[in-house]
Amino acid sequence: MKNIEALQWRYATKKFDNAKILPQEKIEVLKNAFNLTATSYGLQPIKLVIIHNKEMQQKLVDFSMNQKQVSTASHVLVLCIERKVDKKFIENYFNCVHKIRATPEEILNPFKDFLINDFENKHIDEIHAWATNQAFLALGTLMTVCAIEGIDSCPMEGFEPEKYDDCLGLEELNLKSVLVMPIGYRAPDDMFSEFKKVRRPLSDVIIEL
Repeated sequence: MKNIEALQWRYATKKFDNAKILPQEKIEVLKNAFNLTATSYGLQPIKLVIIHNKEMQQKLVDFSMNQKQVSTASHVLVLCIERKVDKKFIENYFNCVHKIRATPEEILNPFKDFLINDFENKHIDEIHAWATNQAFLALGTLMTVCAIEGIDSCPMEGFEPEKYDDCLGLEELNLKSVLVMPIGYRAPDDMFSEFKKVRRPLSDVIIEL
């Protein structure tokens, strides 16, 4: 029940305590949680940008529909996708598999060749949509781990990705921002923290066969 209690405690934080900063050990937990999240084929077409710079955070408010959580949060997480998932990217993944697991190349090569061919025949928009789905998987992992660790968070789609990309120099890193999540500690006077959760009854959302 501890996990359920943590999820009951979690909410989309509207106001952070600007004076409270997350300790580095909490950030390390989130880094590892992000890296351990599931992704399609295990390719990890995503990266996490962690911002802990009040001047930068304040600048990003203008590109975040003026949502103040971006400036008052301890840190801001920006979930990004790779702009290019090509032959080299896929080969690098399989080289990593070979190095870590010592799987013979004759076993890896058929699947590697399949993926290379498959992605070469996809439109860039299709690849970006697929990669964005992987970012959402990571967001779910991060939100859950935040709740368990007692970290407040506020997932956001309401921002201007191109402005974020320019401000953070992401295009030069072959990255494209797709999700934002300020994290930290809720302010004592955030009235939303006291609101009861509104969810459909289990009988409406669960089907057991």
